[in-house]
Amino acid sequence: MTPQARVQAAIEILDAVIAAARAKGAPADRLFTEWFRTRRFAGSSDRRAVRAIVYDAIRACGDIPASGRAAVLRLAQDDPAVAILFDGSRHAPAPIAADDPVASAGVAPVWLEQALTASGLDRPEQRALLDRAPLDIRINGLKAALAELPEPGEPTLAPSARRFPPGTPVEQWQAYLAGAIEVQDAGSQLVCAAVGARPGEAVVDLCAGAGGKTLALAAAMDNRGTLLACDADRARLSRLPPRAERAGVTIATTRLLDGGREAAALADWAGRADAVLVDAPCSGTGTWRRNPEARWRLDERELARLTVLQARLLDVAAALVRPGGRLIHVVCSLLDAEGADQVSGFLARHPGWRAAPLALGAGRPRGDGVRLTPYHDGTDGFFVARLERL
Repeated sequence: MTPQARVQAAIEILDAVIAAARAKGAPADRLFTEWFRTRRFAGSSDRRAVRAIVYDAIRACGDIPASGRAAVLRLAQDDPAVAILFDGSRHAPAPIAADDPVASAGVAPVWLEQALTASGLDRPEQRALLDRAPLDIRINGLKAALAELPEPGEPTLAPSARRFPPGTPVEQWQAYLAGAIEVQDAGSQLVCAAVGARPGEAVVDLCAGAGGKTLALAAAMDNRGTLLACDADRARLSRLPPRAERAGVTIATTRLLDGGREAAALADWAGRADAVLVDAPCSGTGTWRRNPEARWRLDERELARLTVLQARLLDVAAALVRPGGRLIHVVCSLLDAEGADQVSGFLARHPGWRAAPLALGAGRPRGDGVRLTPYHDGTDGFFVARLERL
């Protein structure tokens, strides 16, 4: 592909990404793969170049662009090397016209930038949300003897984490195939440590998804105790058993929940759990480094829906915790509505609870919890709070 054709390809893929963002459709990665599946003439260097243009354009645009062309023109305004490729030649985009719409720059849509600012994030903190994320792994304590790595990686704030450049093929390494390492952001590892899971305890991972945090909890428990992983998404939860087998985890069992009827499905756990982790569905503002188009999918109505869901799940979780036990609220979000405000609301509804201090070795206090950010901690963005039942 010529450089001009690569720009035109990026415009076409961005058109699909923008349409999917408006319709809450497929993610950008999937659309990128589908576009190239039917264009076998493109080589690996073409795919890398087009991908770079697509994601640079996504990161450069604050509000959702009018079109893929408008998004790439945002790049062209700051990069003459891109602008010159709009030359109208074969397979190239048409020349730039004076009245061409150009997408607006910014970290996010205006309302969302305002919400981040109100949540205490200044401009450098906000801009860092769109940096490219590194690749972190967790060394599995259950199989640490097998964790011989072809590259040493860099240490992080999480003791069991090692950091590598984006794109490092860790899933091809023998240590990964043997279950001795897992791909997991260092921030995610730190919030797992906030659970304080110990051998012999009864622990519930209420929103387990595909089980990344479940596996970390099992390792912290040294495969001793009871660990229940729950989720309402059958497809995601079904990925946990094979992952657990590969990781040598034997204490984790799964339970599929019916959304809105979680309490009934967990009646046998009422007042039994030493700890319940609620890694609640959230806006994902802390994961924009990995999914920058997620900024375009979020609106105020969706955020309101998520905060209601989070509060309900915290109430469900509270009923499972024994006296003296603990509830850990985690969101990969930096918005106070999902973090500090959610915790203060919980404490107002549940007078028999208190917020407990957290010492993660990273992050900064926010309300009754701790917040991790890409700018300050080099991790994905998280809010975590530990609540104790009196």
